[in-house]
Amino acid sequence: MAESNSESDFLKKFYIPTYIFIDETKISDVPDAPEFPVLVFINSKSGGQLGGDLLKTYKTVLNEHQVFDVEEEAPDKVLRRVYIRLEKLKQENDEFATKIHENLRIIVAGGDGTAGWLLGVVCDLKLQHPPPIATVPLGTGNNLPFSFGWGKKNPGTDRNSVMSFLEQVMKAKEMKIDNWHILMRMRAPKEGSCDPIPPLELPHSLHAFGRVSSTDELNMEGYHTFRGGLWNYFSMGMDAQVSYAFHSERKLHPEKFKNQLVNQSTYAKLGCTQGWFAASIFHPSSRNVAQLAKVKIMKRHGQWQDLHIPHSIRSIVCLNLPSFSGGLNPWGTPSGRKLRDRDFTPPYVDDGLLEVVGFRDAWHGLVLLAPNGHGTRLAQAHRIRFEFHKGAADYTYMRVDGEPWKQPLPNDDDTVVVEISHLGQVNMLATHNCRSKSVRDPSSTSHHNGEENGSDEEDSRNEADGFGKFGAADTFKIPDEVDISQLS
Repeated sequence: MAESNSESDFLKKFYIPTYIFIDETKISDVPDAPEFPVLVFINSKSGGQLGGDLLKTYKTVLNEHQVFDVEEEAPDKVLRRVYIRLEKLKQENDEFATKIHENLRIIVAGGDGTAGWLLGVVCDLKLQHPPPIATVPLGTGNNLPFSFGWGKKNPGTDRNSVMSFLEQVMKAKEMKIDNWHILMRMRAPKEGSCDPIPPLELPHSLHAFGRVSSTDELNMEGYHTFRGGLWNYFSMGMDAQVSYAFHSERKLHPEKFKNQLVNQSTYAKLGCTQGWFAASIFHPSSRNVAQLAKVKIMKRHGQWQDLHIPHSIRSIVCLNLPSFSGGLNPWGTPSGRKLRDRDFTPPYVDDGLLEVVGFRDAWHGLVLLAPNGHGTRLAQAHRIRFEFHKGAADYTYMRVDGEPWKQPLPNDDDTVVVEISHLGQVNMLATHNCRSKSVRDPSSTSHHNGEENGSDEEDSRNEADGFGKFGAADTFKIPDEVDISQLS
């Protein structure tokens, strides 16, 4: 009995009563406001059967009205409804609703695409104090959860596992994370289409690429324009091709991809069958990034400048977080001398900079498994721009936060452009021993400045030679009748 009372008292810290969602419960019937009210969003199709099981458990542990299946109702619609309801209650001087609004946290369970979807929706709210987000790893890569200390293995779905995760949410710290805007523009081809090649469509999560409307300010006559965003990374080339092969196979044969370990093994096998372990033999030099595109970068307050790409580089990754392909860190930790000599700063998740890394082939990528292994460090940038050469190739592979596509490149014009720029920040929930570092945390800066990774002299020589060491709903909109300045 004592255990039952203790569990009940614990769950009250997170429980949101029904009247917050539906006008059916009297305020007098509601207890004290919870300290850590949570909205839970779960992708029931993630992790095989795990997503559905986790959804059932959360609905028994908490109020079923505060737990949502993103397959049934899009997060932007849910948050639109909840925040309008909270605003209405606040205007009625409901102090309970005010405290819910001030202390609200979000839990999202799914792959990196689902997590990015929620992050995008919260970003679009443009609240003065957006609710921080905790991520449950239910995907294949799970780079977002891993970066913030929530692990990368699929969690347990039983009651005790959920209770344990809620306890971590209660103790978690808040961290800022940069988000980035992506623009892709190309002249309408005289023949053919610039739409992605089947069986995959463009990434479907909220802030992945989507074609802009004719009324969008970025729309240009005679051009196809796509816009979107990223939280973890953008990549093009070799790694995106392997990812595309994996997702295509999973789309065609979903019954074979219901186990995380099997998924990861299949991914590794595809890396072999795609020929990237012998890239110089199986892939023409036209696949090299330098042959495909001119790359330009902009420092925080500078002008556009050309970025030199060694001719051996077949894949470029633009990193926002220190996790890629299931927990690898392509940037590594440059030593103090490297930071000085190449004008680098330590990699933080809230510094307004992307880390740009190159890879030659799959062997190069495997070196990330070694201690202090990293890719060819190319630059840190506040903005980066890819300008694809006319007729360089019929298509290339791209990937945003784990979601890949095969992008046709028109042959009759050289104006295919992909540009990434800093957009803003949102709040994440992180465990106290997470690998992500913040410029706002003094212990992070002292930690980075004191680290030394390998030989600077050897690393500089190798990188100069190109042989360095070594993953949608419509945008949320507040209704016109609601004053956005009041939603804070």
